[in-house]
Amino acid sequence: MRIVYADNNATTPVAPEVVEAMAPFFTEAYFNPSSMYEAARGPAAAIAAARASIARHLGAARPEEILFTSCATESNNAALVGAVRANPERRHIVTTAVEHPAVLEVAKELARQGLEVTFVGVDRHGRLDTTAFVRALRPGQTLIVSVMHANNETGVIFPIAELARIVKETDPQILFHTDATQTAGKLPIDLSGELQHVDMLSFSGHKLHAPKGIGALYIRRGTPWHSFLIGGHQEGNRRAGTENVAFIVGLGRALDLVMATREEDERRIAGLRDRLEKELTARIPSVEVNGWEAPRLANTLNLACHFVEGEGMLYQLAAAGICASSGSACTSGSLEPSHVLRAMGVPFTAVHGSIRFSLSRYTTDEDIDRIVEVFPTVVANLRRLSPYWDAKLDKPRPDAEVLLTQALEERRQRLSGPLQPS
Repeated sequence: MRIVYADNNATTPVAPEVVEAMAPFFTEAYFNPSSMYEAARGPAAAIAAARASIARHLGAARPEEILFTSCATESNNAALVGAVRANPERRHIVTTAVEHPAVLEVAKELARQGLEVTFVGVDRHGRLDTTAFVRALRPGQTLIVSVMHANNETGVIFPIAELARIVKETDPQILFHTDATQTAGKLPIDLSGELQHVDMLSFSGHKLHAPKGIGALYIRRGTPWHSFLIGGHQEGNRRAGTENVAFIVGLGRALDLVMATREEDERRIAGLRDRLEKELTARIPSVEVNGWEAPRLANTLNLACHFVEGEGMLYQLAAAGICASSGSACTSGSLEPSHVLRAMGVPFTAVHGSIRFSLSRYTTDEDIDRIVEVFPTVVANLRRLSPYWDAKLDKPRPDAEVLLTQALEERRQRLSGPLQPS
C-alpha cells in the first residue's frame, strides 16, 4: 500500500542530498572537532561552514550568534531558562496561550518556581489579541516575551516583527524570543532587517528535511543569557558536549536546499493546500477551516469536522495509508482537546474532531487526490455511527448539541467518580 504522508509539521523526510552530505562524517571524517591533530580540522571546518551558512540564511550579523542544540525543545528551554538565569531581578514573562509545549510547559515550570507568567489569548481564528499583548508588558518588570512565529497546529502566522518592535519601544531591556520551528525554511527570516528586534530564535532540523536530533538557537550578540548545559568549552562555552558534526552539516545542507527553492516551493505547496481545502470543504458538510481568516503557512490545513472524533478519523486514514495528525490531544479516558483549539474557542462539537494535513516539497498531486478520495468517506462513515448525526439528511440532528452536552457531562462524571468493582 502506498503511503501518503501529510504530517510534515510533525516531522519531514530527510532529503537525499542531506544524507549524502552527512555520510562522510560517520565513516571518514569522524574525528572530534575539538581535537588538536590535523585530521580533526575537517570536521571543525565543516561546523564553521554550516554555522556561517545558517547565519546567512537567517540574516544574522555574525556566525557565532548561531548555537547548535539537539532540537527545538532544547533551544526553547535554553532561551527561556538562560534568560531567567541571566536576569534574576526581573520576574515576569509574557507568552501566548497557543505556544508549543516546548515553550508553554517551560513557562508553567518557571511559574511554579516563583516567576509570574502572562498567557495572552487568541481569537476564533488563532490571531493574537494585540491589545491584551500590549497591556501584558510591564516596563522594568517583564524579563522576556516568547511568541511563536507560526502555530504548529493551525499554521497561523504571528506578526513577529511588529510584536518585537512594540516590546522594544515599551522597554528596550525586555528580551524577545520566537519559536520559528514551523517557519525556518518556509518564511523569509531576516534578523538584521525586519526581525531586527528579535533577540533569540529557535528552530529544529527535522521540520525542514534534516534529521531528528539537531536544532539551533540564534542569540543576538550582547543578549544577557546564561548557558544551562555545563561542561566543556564547545559552542563558545555556551553549550557543553561534543558537537554532532554529521547532523550539524545536515542542518546546514537542508537549509541551503529549502532556501534555494523556497518561493517556488511555497507557491506550489500553497496550490496543493488550497485545492485540498476547496475539495474537502465542498464534499464534507459541517466542516470549517481553523484559522481561515488569519495569515497561514502555505503547507497547513486544519479542518474542524463537527460531530466526529479525531482519533477515529486518524485510525481510518491510517488504514488507507494516509498519515495525518489530529488537532485534538484526546486520548482514551480523557476529554481534554488541544490547548490551541480551546484557546481559539473552537465549538465543542468540533474541537475533538479537528485534523491537520501538513504538506512538504515532496507532496504530489496524487497525494492530494488520494486524500480527497478517502477522507470524505471516512467522515461520512464515522458520522453514520454518531447519535448526533442524521445520516439520511447528512446533517446534524436538530437536538444534537443538547444530546452531546448531556453525553459529555455523563462521561465526565463517570471518569471523575469512584471505580466500580468488575
